[in-house]
Amino acid sequence: MAPVLSVTGLRKRYGRINALKGVDLEVGSGELVGLLGPNGAGKSTLVKIACGLVRPSGGTVRVAGAAAGSTAARRSFGYLAELFRFPGWMTADEVLTLHQRLASSAGGAAERVELLELVALADARRLRVAAMSKGMQQRLGIAQALVGGPALLLLDEPTSALDPSGRRIVRELLEELRARGISVLLNSHLLSEVERVCDRVVIVDHGAVVAAGTPDELRHPGGVEIETAGGVRAFRDARREDVPRLVRELVAAGEEIYGVRVVTATLEDVYLELVE
Repeated sequence: MAPVLSVTGLRKRYGRINALKGVDLEVGSGELVGLLGPNGAGKSTLVKIACGLVRPSGGTVRVAGAAAGSTAARRSFGYLAELFRFPGWMTADEVLTLHQRLASSAGGAAERVELLELVALADARRLRVAAMSKGMQQRLGIAQALVGGPALLLLDEPTSALDPSGRRIVRELLEELRARGISVLLNSHLLSEVERVCDRVVIVDHGAVVAAGTPDELRHPGGVEIETAGGVRAFRDARREDVPRLVRELVAAGEEIYGVRVVTATLEDVYLELVE
């Protein structure tokens, strides 16, 4: 099956600045891919090109098989910007009605009810945006991105301003979307969230992909820590199979052992190693 989003050799130059330097990226059907990188790495430029808002200097981007920026491509994705704002006087139902008109969706009231239920806002249908919490507005933003049943969602920092409860709700929502076969490209700085929910991760720095793979593929062993009477002893180059030998050597040296921990680098550790 062809990928829902296909980015090949993507380049973008702003004057003397190379924002993107030949980026390759794919998002498969029903796949949730995390896009990571520091500010200025080129993530937002990539997303804007996929949306058809910015023209590339080279390379190709295809959405559901159609060239980015074409009418067919625009009908195939939903987008939620990091900084979005709905009119405060509108109700949740009115916001979705407006976006149905903009997207030429014929879903009507049934679609609006289904989307509000999906994002846990069924009881807020008549609530005005101005009276909503940040988390409710964020979920309403995801609902509007789903108007018309797109095959792909482009989400820019959807959990950055939420509390832990709000992030969990959005995380569960993303997992539900994946179960429904909707693909998601998630641009986020919250590495712990990406690590927990994404099938694959792409790390971009200075306009180039510096690492890509599943979270498990990107993580690597971080050594062994052994708690002794004298404190924690760290063996950074050791692996799990070295534990029996290390324990024997410490016991032979008169140490008392209270605990052993095999350390695995988190996605955040890997990210910092690559970009810093």
